[in-house]
Amino acid sequence: MPIPWRDAMSHALYGPDGFFVAGGGPADHFRTSVHASPAFATALLRLLDQVDSTLGHPPRLDVVDVGAGRGELLHSLLRLVAAAPAVGVAVGVSGEPTHSGRSGLIPAWVGSPETPTSTASVRRSPDGPSSGTVRRSLAERVRFTAVEYAHRPENLPEEINWTAEIPDEINGLLIATEWLDNVPLDVAVHTPEGWRYVLVDPDSGVETVGELANAADVDWLNTWWPSPASPSSASGDPDLGLTRSDATSRDESGFGAARPAQGSSLTARSRPGCPETPHSDYQRAEIGRSRDEAWANAVRQISRGLAVAVDYGHLREGRPVDGTLTGYRGGRQVPPVPDGSSDVTAHVAMDSVASAGAAVARCAYSLISQAEALRALGADGGRPPLSLAGTDPAGYVRALAAASAVAELTDPAGLGGHLWLHQPVGIGLPPAVAR
Repeated sequence: MPIPWRDAMSHALYGPDGFFVAGGGPADHFRTSVHASPAFATALLRLLDQVDSTLGHPPRLDVVDVGAGRGELLHSLLRLVAAAPAVGVAVGVSGEPTHSGRSGLIPAWVGSPETPTSTASVRRSPDGPSSGTVRRSLAERVRFTAVEYAHRPENLPEEINWTAEIPDEINGLLIATEWLDNVPLDVAVHTPEGWRYVLVDPDSGVETVGELANAADVDWLNTWWPSPASPSSASGDPDLGLTRSDATSRDESGFGAARPAQGSSLTARSRPGCPETPHSDYQRAEIGRSRDEAWANAVRQISRGLAVAVDYGHLREGRPVDGTLTGYRGGRQVPPVPDGSSDVTAHVAMDSVASAGAAVARCAYSLISQAEALRALGADGGRPPLSLAGTDPAGYVRALAAASAVAELTDPAGLGGHLWLHQPVGIGLPPAVAR
């Protein structure tokens, strides 16, 4: 029986046997920046350090990962934070301790968690009630929380809290990496009568056109997803619907494999890899109002700090005519059949989401590409100087491998195509974000 896409996605992704609830987790099916390289976590550690400094090094520094998968990002951050205070050891862009021959990809700054500094200079805090106050280390103050509907993984370190809901009174950093693209949403088509919902059969993926969109969704569409300049010239009954090929007919469905991620059999969920939507007579739109509400609610839980959303997205001036809805399973891009066996995802209207968050925070936001964001945090993907090969061959090889990993993260045709939305709450934008 056909149902609205939002209901179908909710059950397929987050029901009792849903894609994100059962099984081994997203890493078994597609590749994200978190899985691609430790350099991603290292850059976020840099951002966390700036947020910590902006907040005045509070006694408790929260790090909340929304849509945490199986906790991979927080696990990486936990390791980096634990390693940071070691005297004489710096954490390089690859996420590996380095003793000499730094790659230069993420230059250290004084007071950063990866800068070798004397114990006295790190722990003596000018922010305390007196000059003699000793600041607790980052590892002692940070509190990690993973937000995910799946059960807590057995091997997750006890230092990471696990919850199904975003906690309130967050003081620190909230991260949402490829979360919003999996927030269920409705799909609509623009017909001569106006915007109508698209319905889908959860078992086959076959679509039909349903009733007219409600006032709230039409208002969102009029604001954020402009309708065609003129009504569709197609004739016939719109209730005859849109038909999407069955998932088993891959060669005839119009869905092609996504561009393979470097060094992995899994595919990155990239814009160039998204297939063309099978032709229909009506302009198609993905109603992002549910994503706006989800992001606004996340921002609302922050007392002071920074919320960061990292996702594939688009802006009002360049909305995709046929939408971006697609699926992923077992390392391949597949038709979006909402039966729970595969991921169902659609790119995010990032400007609409940003506006919703800013309205809650009452602070200006920053929206830049992943490549810009990582470079601002020191990860530029540049090759190490050839002279290093003569003075430190092993260090040169490590730096070259690190540069390759960062290059994947900043490739605009792949993971570098992500947009980073920074929303401060009660603070100014950290230095790397404000550039």
